[in-house]
Amino acid sequence: MHKLIWWQKSLVGVAVGTLLFLYVPVAILILFSFNDSPVTSFPLSGFTWGWYQKVFANQDLLKALKNSLIVALSATALTIVIGVPAALALDRYPFVGKQLFKNTILLPLSLPGIVTGIAMLNFYKQIGLPQSLGAVVIGHATALVGIVVGQVLARLEKVNRNLSEASSDLGATGIETFFYVTLPNIRSAIIGSALLCFTLSFDEIPVTYFLTGRDVTLPMYIYSTLRRGITPEINAIGALIVVASLALILSSVSMLRQKQ
Repeated sequence: MHKLIWWQKSLVGVAVGTLLFLYVPVAILILFSFNDSPVTSFPLSGFTWGWYQKVFANQDLLKALKNSLIVALSATALTIVIGVPAALALDRYPFVGKQLFKNTILLPLSLPGIVTGIAMLNFYKQIGLPQSLGAVVIGHATALVGIVVGQVLARLEKVNRNLSEASSDLGATGIETFFYVTLPNIRSAIIGSALLCFTLSFDEIPVTYFLTGRDVTLPMYIYSTLRRGITPEINAIGALIVVASLALILSSVSMLRQKQ
């Protein structure tokens, strides 16, 4: 019994230590975003909102943020449009090469981003597609569609198929059955996978680096700025991203509870 308690305390200690290791740097980033000094070091010299004002006055940064939002939203929408029908096909219909089709969709998830970026860049050159934000959207969607397929397919496998059959017996069409029976059961999986795709697309660098043209996304802008050192302005935009991410997560959890 004593050994079991000791192991439980050890696991709790490891979990707490891991969480501190992950989130203490985030807390320090937010703290330095309010520091009234361009030098990111202790002790703090005072409190200021000046760095946030500089963020909203930096047109290059705001343009990069806008590009990142456009790419992330477009790539997420594309993954949902492609991923949900693909998951439904894999779950309901037998066809030749079904397992190969599934593995092909999931393969990009296991490839490093730099490999995906180089491969798609070569392919785009062969078909004459120029490097642009549109090319980035296609690249992100290709790399992330496996997340939607995997999440939705896992949820579909848990849904009672008798519900769809009962809906058909009662005279509902295939579209009505999807919207009134299937979709409510997989809604949380779609929302969860969409949030994950949005997050991964928003901060993706390797694929973006190879596929973008003159347009710069926020992660690439921050990466280029960090070559000159960490500035409080970067801390400020990082803090804003953290707050926005928390708000998005809390909103999605609240929405899912209301739906349930």
